[in-house]
Amino acid sequence: MERIEKLSGIIVNHSIQVKEGEKVLITYQSDETMPLVRSLVDDILKHKGIPTIKYIDPEISNLVKENLNDGIIENKKNTLKFEVEEYDSFIQIKYTLSDYYDRNVDIEMNNKLKKALSKYKDIQVNKKKWVLLNYPSPIDAYKAKMTNKKFFDFAFDVMTVDYDMMYKDMLPLKKLMEKTDKVRIKGENTDITFSIKGLPAIICSGESNIPDGEVFTAPVKDSVNGTITFNTESPYDGYVFEGVSLTFKNGKIVEAKCKNNSEKLNEILNTDEGARYVGEFSFGLNPKILTPIGDILYDEKIGGSIHFTPGSAYKECFNGNTSDIHWDMVLIQRKDYGGGEIYFDDVLIRKDGLFVLPELKNLNYDLR
Repeated sequence: MERIEKLSGIIVNHSIQVKEGEKVLITYQSDETMPLVRSLVDDILKHKGIPTIKYIDPEISNLVKENLNDGIIENKKNTLKFEVEEYDSFIQIKYTLSDYYDRNVDIEMNNKLKKALSKYKDIQVNKKKWVLLNYPSPIDAYKAKMTNKKFFDFAFDVMTVDYDMMYKDMLPLKKLMEKTDKVRIKGENTDITFSIKGLPAIICSGESNIPDGEVFTAPVKDSVNGTITFNTESPYDGYVFEGVSLTFKNGKIVEAKCKNNSEKLNEILNTDEGARYVGEFSFGLNPKILTPIGDILYDEKIGGSIHFTPGSAYKECFNGNTSDIHWDMVLIQRKDYGGGEIYFDDVLIRKDGLFVLPELKNLNYDLR
């Protein structure tokens, strides 16, 4: 219970910073998460906020998506419109029951749904306070190759790191990224270059994602050239892709393949024009997340990793690319995952997942 209260305190006091009179919508997917929901409601009330809870059953929600029609899409749009106009903050508590929801959803109808919601999703993400977290489930434990208890302990450990210290440790990397023009990433089946000149670097230390730990920017849209091959699984819309490799020319993905389903991979990347350009480049920096578990909320924060993201750029670091997708793909560069190097303006800044510049070495934590 102490760990749940600690996590709740981080969300209410650090992430969304609830103020008197603010309306907070808490969405949850399982009764297993109720201890956290209760603690969140209690903490919000202590700040004289106004909590509302909303239960969404994943099975029923998936059934509706598999039967999408224009009426359902319009209703979903109107519901989201009401919520973003009514609430100041959003807390979404996911609970994994299956990685394969959405597999049977018609891709054209799903893309139509995304377009219908995009205006209000943009308001929710860019103009409201929000937190997204994945409460530990037995499916997560299975994917992580841990017992349920061990994974529960692990999840709460990584979700409740010292975000204030993390922020301070990330500041030198932010400053360096904002002075950098050319980035080069090298590794196994990977040699890619791009520019980040003139784009801000954004520190993520527990404000929106839990767990957190990254510094991200975006490449200049047409500057990406070369090939990058990812060594973690890349889940998307009910499919899990292995060994994704992307080749770029002047910013655009001109070849995409993977070990298990290249046809579906390319179908997703053909969602719209922006899906074949990149909206984010980021360093994963959570010191307690070291191995992938197939949940992007965790995997994109792996210490010694980067992620590269086909699709839309965030408004706070906008490179001009818009898309209905935003697909974080993760490459771990520590020695135990094959190693790799990152150069800023031809200067080596990280080798085998470890920063080599003195001002960045606090970010290595215990990865050695």
